[in-house]
Amino acid sequence: MTYTCPMHPEIREDQPGRCPKCGMDLVPAETEGEAAGHAKHDHAAMMASPSAAKDFLTRFIIVTVLLIPLGLLSWFGAASYLKLLLATIIFYFGLIFFEHARHEIMMKKYGMMTLVSLAVGAGYLFSAAGTFIPAIATEFYLEISTLIWVLLLGHFLEAKSSSAAGNALQEVGKLLPKEAHLLVRGQVKAVSLVQLKSGDMVRVLPGEKVPADGVIINGSANFSEAHITGESKPLAKAKSDRVVAGAICLDGSVEVKLDRVGASSTIGQIQKLIASAQQTKPSAQRLADRAAAWLTFIALGTAIMTLAVWLLIAGQTFVFAMTLAITVLVIACPHALGLAIPTVTTIATKLAVANGVFIKDMAKLEVVKKADYVVFDKTGTLTKGEFGVTKVTAVDNQPKNLLRLVAGLENHSSHVIGQAIVKYAKEQGIKPAKVVNFKNLAGQGIRGEVDGRTYFVGNSALMKGLNLVPASSANVFVASQVEILGSLTLADQIKPEAKTAVDKLHRLGVKVAMLTGDSQEVAESVGKQLNIDTIFSQVMPEKKYEHIKSLQNKGRIVIMVGDGVNDAPALTQANVGVAVGAGTDVAVEAGDVVLTRSNPEDISRLIVLARKVYRKMIENLIWALGYNTLAIPAAAGVFIPWGIQLKPEFGAILMSLSSVIVVINAMSLRQVNLATVTKLDHGPRSISER
Repeated sequence: MTYTCPMHPEIREDQPGRCPKCGMDLVPAETEGEAAGHAKHDHAAMMASPSAAKDFLTRFIIVTVLLIPLGLLSWFGAASYLKLLLATIIFYFGLIFFEHARHEIMMKKYGMMTLVSLAVGAGYLFSAAGTFIPAIATEFYLEISTLIWVLLLGHFLEAKSSSAAGNALQEVGKLLPKEAHLLVRGQVKAVSLVQLKSGDMVRVLPGEKVPADGVIINGSANFSEAHITGESKPLAKAKSDRVVAGAICLDGSVEVKLDRVGASSTIGQIQKLIASAQQTKPSAQRLADRAAAWLTFIALGTAIMTLAVWLLIAGQTFVFAMTLAITVLVIACPHALGLAIPTVTTIATKLAVANGVFIKDMAKLEVVKKADYVVFDKTGTLTKGEFGVTKVTAVDNQPKNLLRLVAGLENHSSHVIGQAIVKYAKEQGIKPAKVVNFKNLAGQGIRGEVDGRTYFVGNSALMKGLNLVPASSANVFVASQVEILGSLTLADQIKPEAKTAVDKLHRLGVKVAMLTGDSQEVAESVGKQLNIDTIFSQVMPEKKYEHIKSLQNKGRIVIMVGDGVNDAPALTQANVGVAVGAGTDVAVEAGDVVLTRSNPEDISRLIVLARKVYRKMIENLIWALGYNTLAIPAAAGVFIPWGIQLKPEFGAILMSLSSVIVVINAMSLRQVNLATVTKLDHGPRSISER
């Protein structure tokens, strides 16, 4: 593999690192055919480098300091040589735009950097000539320096946003233990994961993670597979049951025979899915660059035509014709265009954070505004991700006595379900019974004595072991040594704001789907309560990824919302991935947007924000380009026959005015209330596509 610098293609290294010329991160090089066909190393790739934001910020701060004395000198109209010195230093810090422009030209992707370089270079050189040649007596030092200052700020904001995207693959790797307990001839040996192979036997102790996929040969325990299933309920595992890489052994000790290690394990497959999704994920085009690409050719062509017409046809002096040509380039330079997007996105970022949304890539707003399907992962997103008691059934019709007994036993347990029962009893004002001779029954439940009698609390397997037959499908059963005394039903609790979130999305004209590893019965129950359009139940990680892709294949623009590692491939595959901030680091890294408050209602706020922001972007771009539509002909001298000539100083005023207008328009975003959904309801929804 060969690595190169996005800004310096001539740099070729055998290992990843930093460019010796500019310090940017090296990226995998493409062959000449690939470069010609794909132009992978584009402006966006440069902006994604972690070093890019720091570089632009440093340049911006220095230019800010130099711009103050330059502005004062220009105001008083004196000290031309000192202004030349200051402008030259500022020009030096703006050379990075020339590097980007060179790259655009090499890749034949002409955009804002090409136009910026033309205007800055021409304006600086002509101003420098005017300093030494009295006949010219025209300078654009302040205008050119201000342009550099504005663009450095805009590119800093863009680079900071682009480099915010983390590496989800590294976060997935953190789910695995650093080493495994390999069993060799009855002896335990600590080894690294890379030493493991299919057929090896490993021992997993309480609190440890399973190093690879395999089958339990000895022992039993409860395992948390929330990183795969997304469900908070621990799973009881015993001999012959499968365990997956990354699963946490909550209690007990087991010996596992590995059969899928490394890239073949569940974690390895998730990493492959994420990598695949990253390669196929759609990317939003930068509106400003698209506009600037056209403006580049228009401005350059107009400047050349202006010079030729006034010099060769109108018979004017070279200085007169050149002054008009430079004025065209300067006035066409995207001062307003440079501010149009960064100003909007800066205000939008603050507004988003205030509404519980962190946007890692502002370009994704262009996609969000067009989204017509939001897919929620159920657990931890639409639901609380924690169990709550929904029903207590006692054979003697004394549920409070039964709850007192169970709470007393579970008070000695650290199990998730047990703690939920104790919490429920406390909320009901029930004092737990006093228990002695407590014992944990790994993978089945618990046992203890109350008032001299032995009681059992556990799953159906425990009841069958006592030769008792459960009469219902409850989660937890309570029994003496001779009979079942009752049962408790627990379920993941729906968030209070989930229904409002779905209703608001419907009013915005967006359909809602739900992905879950739960059974169809449980999933439909939640779906009916929330009025969800589409339900995908009993879904494993690879299926989540596939369901997102299937919606996209139907022409849907999909926003995926999730909080678990199992959601990472789907988050990355979706047109826009939204990670719940309270979820795992992997989900947060894989998502394009993070909900900092874990509130599903913030999705509607995100869509409203995207539509408002996109509208402001378009308004600013229309104004910036509309300004150029009138200003460029005026600068070229089209109206001179009618006695109207746009002098450079007036052009500078128009440039500044145009910039002020786009800033004021962007600032109006601060008054937007994202919680208000005004679009009419699109009618009732029905559950479908199961």
